Amino acid sequence: MLLAALGASVFVVGTSEYLVAGLLPQVASDLGVSVAVAGQSVTAYALGVVVGGPLVTAATVRMPRRMLAVGLLVVFAVGNALCAVAPSYGVLILGRVVASLSHAAFLTLALMLTTKVVRPERVGSAIAGVAAGFSVATLLGVPVGVLVGESAGWRTPFALIAGLALVMAVVLGILLPEGERSETRVRDEVRTVVSRPVLLVVATTAVGMAAVSSVFTYLAPSLRDVAGFGAAAVSGLLVVYGLGSLVGGLAAGRFADRSLELTLRLTFAGLAIVLVVVALAMPWKVGAVVGVLAFGLLASATTPTLQSLLLRHAGSAPTLAISVNVAAFNIGIAVGSVVGGLVVSDIGTRWTGMAGAVLSLAGLGLSYLVLPRPRVQSLDVERAVPRVEVSP
Repeated sequence: MLLAALGASVFVVGTSEYLVAGLLPQVASDLGVSVAVAGQSVTAYALGVVVGGPLVTAATVRMPRRMLAVGLLVVFAVGNALCAVAPSYGVLILGRVVASLSHAAFLTLALMLTTKVVRPERVGSAIAGVAAGFSVATLLGVPVGVLVGESAGWRTPFALIAGLALVMAVVLGILLPEGERSETRVRDEVRTVVSRPVLLVVATTAVGMAAVSSVFTYLAPSLRDVAGFGAAAVSGLLVVYGLGSLVGGLAAGRFADRSLELTLRLTFAGLAIVLVVVALAMPWKVGAVVGVLAFGLLASATTPTLQSLLLRHAGSAPTLAISVNVAAFNIGIAVGSVVGGLVVSDIGTRWTGMAGAVLSLAGLGLSYLVLPRPRVQSLDVERAVPRVEVSP
């Protein structure tokens, strides 16, 4: 029950992050700004996650888990409520920043709680299940939110998200036990974050997300302009990508429980190969469809693997490290978008896959620095991630 509630909460948070991108024309028209300026609400949220997330996590590391979960979701609800009633662009940005401050801290808490209610050998699968909330948000939450916004006004989905966040705050307040808290100190958390293995995992996370983002950011125009698909077909293929991403992430979690090293390396190697194929096969519709499906299957496969690896290296003080790793995902998305944009400007949308493949190979190389030999088995996870029973 708790894992389901955590997954549902992650779904709500993930939907809010990407929703505004689909409503930019309505937001711009209502608030009297250009679409480009309205788009900075996406940037403001990302910066809040990257900068504010680790700070909020460090400041709340000793708070009781139930109080923290409820508090973060209430803050998230307040931020979205501000967006829903924003009389000006400045208030919209304020609401986005307020909501973003709880994003990384809540996802960190959700992952920490996940590792404590499952057996050590099931950590990868459990992380994948909770993280799937983001895939479902992209696949279902954002499109539905955009449809609601188009029919009932762009403010309505933000109001609904605020309401759902309050509902999940109540649910987690009921399910989580009172008084359970982390026993680590901030200095222990900081010492863990700056250790070489953890920094390498964070770097690998950023590079891996940059590889995905460099291609996905420009996938729709590539399918339209290079493969020749119409608008409806492009939307359908993005759904295919989302389904593949959901299945791939869940499957990677299961494989990571069996062999973390092999799963991580095969994912990066496979992603590099698939992205080359995407670039070469894009002019042919059948090749484009197969490439998009394969890309989706591998795009989110690094998430449970890298989070499990981070927990292995973070030992008994993983909270701040997870928050920094969440920030690294957003940094990777931003860097990948820039890299892909440079490729698009110079040689066209078709060839973003080549840049993504190079970044994937860089991630593969980093994986060998983090895991020099494939000799550590799941028992190491059991030693690194102490099991703490959490009962509803």
